[in-house]
Amino acid sequence: MVNHQTIDEGTTHLSAEDLAALRENLHEQRLFRQEQLRLLAGPVTSRAEDRRQRAAAQIEVRVKLTASARMVLTDVEAALNRMDEGSYGACHLCRRPIERERLMIVPQARYCARCQQVKEAQP
Repeated sequence: MVNHQTIDEGTTHLSAEDLAALRENLHEQRLFRQEQLRLLAGPVTSRAEDRRQRAAAQIEVRVKLTASARMVLTDVEAALNRMDEGSYGACHLCRRPIERERLMIVPQARYCARCQQVKEAQP
């Protein structure tokens, strides 16, 4: 079910085609992250002695990659939920529309560019 009414009455800034393309992008990202998490959950292979010495570093990298993939997957699924609810494209802080260009680059974006900068500047 696609709800083409984003944000609220009169502020729809994404066409049906934009939303369809963004939804497809989000679905592709979800599949990629799910596969990435599946691969990262596999065993660490260390056949040679030198590989054993690197095992701790490999595990640390896997832990960080797994955390990152889970975070992005959560953001992607939240964006798909916002699409289904009809609130996709509204900034979570200022409630203004997120720029179309920003959504085309980062379809799971929760904030407009201005609010994202403010949020990142906070300690």
